Amino acid sequence: MGDAPTPPGDLGTEADGGVRTYTVRLELVDEPGELLDALTPIAENGGNLMSIHHERGNITPRGHIPVEVDLGCPPDRFDDIVAALRETGINVIQAGAERYGEEISVVLVGHLIETDLSDTLLAIEDETSAAVLDLSLSAPQGTGDTSSARLRLAIDSGRSEAVFDTIRSVSEEKDLTVVEPLLGGDA
Repeated sequence: MGDAPTPPGDLGTEADGGVRTYTVRLELVDEPGELLDALTPIAENGGNLMSIHHERGNITPRGHIPVEVDLGCPPDRFDDIVAALRETGINVIQAGAERYGEEISVVLVGHLIETDLSDTLLAIEDETSAAVLDLSLSAPQGTGDTSSARLRLAIDSGRSEAVFDTIRSVSEEKDLTVVEPLLGGDA
């Protein structure tokens, strides 16, 4: 008997190299149907939903909702699921073991609100493929005066200098001051 291909929906077992459990962390727009739109590519590519953690009360710095999906699928289907999610416009923050290799923190100071903080964050994310993990904003004199923001970014390993270059460039265009972390040097 020859090996028959695994039919769609038949995920096999762990013993035969079939199902593995993966976690996919997504960032969704807070609109009706977005969660369903994110789950459809998973089902269409052979993923079996295990659990969904929808963090509606925890908004990301871009104003989106973080959603963590645990799913089961054969390893050869997982990359297709992630690609299908991205093709439908879903922002995949983390997929399985695919995590950003480094985190960096930086402080921006200046007229952050007047120069459109959202645009600043999008420019940094788009140009560097970084993800904003956390944002703390302080505007003690109100939004029309100088404010500061601490950003914690997830970045690909070995890309910190390129990310800092982009942050410096975006900040220079908007007349913002960048406070970078002190890095240890060779003595």
